[in-house]
Amino acid sequence: MEEVQVVEEAAKKPKNTLTIRGLDDATIERLKARARSRKRSLEADLRDLLTHTSRQPLVLDALAEADRIAAMTPTIVLQTDSCLLACAGSEP
Repeated sequence: MEEVQVVEEAAKKPKNTLTIRGLDDATIERLKARARSRKRSLEADLRDLLTHTSRQPLVLDALAEADRIAAMTPTIVLQTDSCLLACAGSEP
């Protein structure tokens, strides 16, 4: 029974703390308004925002993937301009 109690007490403690300095008042007010509109505390809304954002792929990862795919395209093969293909499909 003691083990369960220790786990429950540990779950109540915050995992980490993050301090952000240098935010201007207007930014803070917009964040507070955002949290209010979601009927959440500022802390809960920021925690959700940071968690969600941290799971998004980095733009650089997508650009690196595009470069990798482009490198597989043979340079000796003539490529058709996609604008020409799109225009050709819209003709009556």
